[in-house]
This record gives sequence, structure tokens and C-alpha cells, in this order.
Amino acid sequence: MAVWLSDLAVAIMLALYVFITEINPKNRDNNVPLPWWKQSKAEWARLLRLAMQCCLNMCLEWWCYEILVLLTGRLPDPKRMVAIITIVFNFDYLLYSVMLSLATAASVRVSNELGAGRGTAARAAAYVSISMGSLGGLISAAVMVGARGWWGAVFSKDRGIVGGVKSTMLIMAVVQVVNFPLAVSGGIVRGTARPSLGMYASTGGFYLVALPLGVLLGFKVGLGLRGLLLGFLVGGATSGGLLLVF
Repeated sequence: MAVWLSDLAVAIMLALYVFITEINPKNRDNNVPLPWWKQSKAEWARLLRLAMQCCLNMCLEWWCYEILVLLTGRLPDPKRMVAIITIVFNFDYLLYSVMLSLATAASVRVSNELGAGRGTAARAAAYVSISMGSLGGLISAAVMVGARGWWGAVFSKDRGIVGGVKSTMLIMAVVQVVNFPLAVSGGIVRGTARPSLGMYASTGGFYLVALPLGVLLGFKVGLGLRGLLLGFLVGGATSGGLLLVF
């Protein structure tokens, strides 16, 4: 409930800020004579289409990780396995906030340069953003490796869970190296008003590669939780490669 109220308060304050800024004549763009709530239906349809694609771009990846947790519950000793992956993901969520910040900054920077008609500057901003994402992935991986010795003990005293968290965080550290550039690349394509590209990349990488490969390695090969995460590592790399190529 507290988290829900916090999110609601943030949404209301942002909406008020946009509304107050829009009605201020000093902030009015002369090229856009009507405020956003008086725009034509075509403009609203275009905005909603982009918004839905951006939403799916992020949700498809997020849902895939939720499916991973469900699959973990089908492994031997499911209570311990789910506890391990949940504890590891709690650390991953801390890093995700940094990842999302880089992606948002990349999206805003690239879109601003394109809107100003500076294509070369937008390309340079994209390169810098991907470089920062790669560096952020390496730093996050190092932080996760450094924290793996004590992170599990924060949540549990079970030696099996603590040991499982310690070994699983090594694999997740490698996943961070892939996820950071992937998130930044997704921000870049959103900044170019092509979120559908990120949506297709997420579908191909996570649902056509990560999930099938993870199930194969985790259940058929018998690698368990490590196999599931290795599948997601390959799927994330596939999505990132698709975004970089196209």
C-alpha cells in the first residue's frame, strides 16, 4: 500500500507540473498553438501508439523475469530455489534503477538532438550512451561480485540459501554486463520514436531464445537455476545484438 501511494503521489505531482507548465504563456511553443489536452484525435492516437509500444518494450522483458521465477518453482527443492532467485533479484533491482536512469537519459538526449535536426550529434550521443551503459554494466558486475559474500546472509540464516545466493550472483554479474547496454539501447530506440524495434527485439531475444534455452538447460540438461539464468544471459545478448544491428 505504501509503495502504491508513493507511485500515485509521484504521478499526480508530475501531472500537475505538466499542466501548470502548459498553461503558462511563457512556456508556450508558438509552433504548437493548442495545449496538449486540446490536440486533435490524430495526435492523441499517435501519442498512445508510441506509449503502448514503449510500455510493451519494457514490460515484455519484465514479464520474462517473472516467468523465470515461476519456472524456478518447478525445480527440485523449489522453496530454496525461489528464495535464492528472489534474494538475487532484490540486488538486481537496486542496479536496475541505475540502468533505467541511463536508458532514460539516453532517450531524452537522442530525442532532443533529433528534434533539433542534429543527426550527427544524436548519433554521437547514442555512441556515448552505449559506452556508458557498457561501463555501467562492468561496474555493476564488480559490485555484485563484491557483495555476493554477505548479501544472502542479510535475508536468511540458511546455509544452503546463502551459498546458493553466493554462486548465483556470479552468473547474474555476467548478466549485468549484458543488461546495461541492452537497457541503454532500448532507451535510444525510444528516443528515435521507434519503440517497436525494441519490442520486437525483446520478443525475439527473451521469448524465442531466453525462455526456450533456459528451460532446456535448466530442466533437460539438469543445470537447474544456473541453466535458467544462462538462457536469459544468451537471450539478453541476442536482444542487445538485434538493437545494435538494426
